Amino acid sequence: MKHFGVQPFLFPMPTYMIGTYNEDGSVDEMMMAWGGICAEDMVALNLEASHKTVANLKARGAFTLAIPGTDTMKESDFFGIASGNKVADKFQRSGLHAVKSDKVDAPIITEYPVTLECEVVEFQQQPYGLRVLGRIVDVLADEKVLDEKGKIDAGKLHAFVFDQMRNGYYAIGDHIGQAWNAGAGLMKQG
Repeated sequence: MKHFGVQPFLFPMPTYMIGTYNEDGSVDEMMMAWGGICAEDMVALNLEASHKTVANLKARGAFTLAIPGTDTMKESDFFGIASGNKVADKFQRSGLHAVKSDKVDAPIITEYPVTLECEVVEFQQQPYGLRVLGRIVDVLADEKVLDEKGKIDAGKLHAFVFDQMRNGYYAIGDHIGQAWNAGAGLMKQG
């Protein structure tokens, strides 16, 4: 075994898109990987306090959190490269489209197949950085990612994840088993 020391080497890391409005009402979109669901109706975002998105979260008290598909990998990656503090027109450069949420004061990017509309609940300054807690107000899904029963089909998302170890993206989506069922036979042993 090779030792790597202290590194954030979990796989996969999510690729989520945080949508906020700037002070002038323009759209700000940022890719993030350090965060996720932390309760039935809550998300946690671990962010650098210097991000433009953090200033927007404090000013507006709302955001959207979307799952990008492989068809928007280039634009989504750009949102992780370009800083809203330095590139004022970064959303316009992407060519993506936004509509205003009717539930929270934040944009919905129409090209992203699933979007969580969220209200900021709390900012927590931790020894390791800033954590933003948000309450999920609603979840929107494009019809193209729904199955015949009207549920979100993860395979239709064409989502991708981040590889912190080599800075790569990997497509995901193959269904390989059913949760709380695949290992059920092992419960009968012993």
